[in-house]
Amino acid sequence: MAHAKDHDYHILNPSVWPFVGAVSGFAMLFGAVLWMHDSGPWLFLIGFVGVLYTMFAWWSDVVSESQVGDHTPVVRIGLKYGFILFIMSEVMFFAAWFWSFFKHAMYPMGPDSPAIDGVWPPVGIETFDPWHLPLINTLILLCSGAAATWAHHALVHEDNREDMKWGLIIAIGLGAIFTVLQAYEYSHAGFGFSGNIYGANFFMATGFHGAHVIIGTIFLFVCLLRLGRGHFTPEKHIGFEAAAWYWHFVDVVWLFLFAAIYVWGQ
Repeated sequence: MAHAKDHDYHILNPSVWPFVGAVSGFAMLFGAVLWMHDSGPWLFLIGFVGVLYTMFAWWSDVVSESQVGDHTPVVRIGLKYGFILFIMSEVMFFAAWFWSFFKHAMYPMGPDSPAIDGVWPPVGIETFDPWHLPLINTLILLCSGAAATWAHHALVHEDNREDMKWGLIIAIGLGAIFTVLQAYEYSHAGFGFSGNIYGANFFMATGFHGAHVIIGTIFLFVCLLRLGRGHFTPEKHIGFEAAAWYWHFVDVVWLFLFAAIYVWGQ
């Protein structure tokens, strides 16, 4: 009885995943540097696979903990705060790319006078028409966010798992369509990543957003699989709530990208 739990906190068992994740992350980044110096991609790929496996195994442990009752109300509050801080770090990550884009747009570098003679977008760059495919992608992502909200409302306010399932399916499908259209847009770009600051800023900002869309789509798909296994209740659904928050964050970032890079950036 001396070791009986009489508190609402979850005391974690020793885990190997932080160590494995750190080693894999170092191998992936160091391997990327070697790859850039023509030493081959193998160390990068080994580290990348290690990071992916760590994510799968570690989050599987978290899901298992939630199913055995370790996620008490106090623990769920901590998980929410942690995810909010993660999203805030993501906001600052994208703020760096917006900062770079705005800086070069307002003070373009010219060959003679670096702060005056430059032109933005640089001469020879053919930008995308924001009112064609970018606008379609914007509507697709907004509809996907609405579907995720429908799924959340169906679970929390109606305990309607069938509507939640279809809301997730629609959100996932639209997210996948967004990714396909983004790849199609990239294949028709009139500029490249290297050789000009516009292309570098454009592909880094929209490319990282595209990566977040893929991650968010997988996040929602995992929630759909968990729903099929009977997980989530109106009172306990922190995993799905985190996925919905992440998806809405992706939506909002795209709105800023569309307005700043596609429309204003012309």
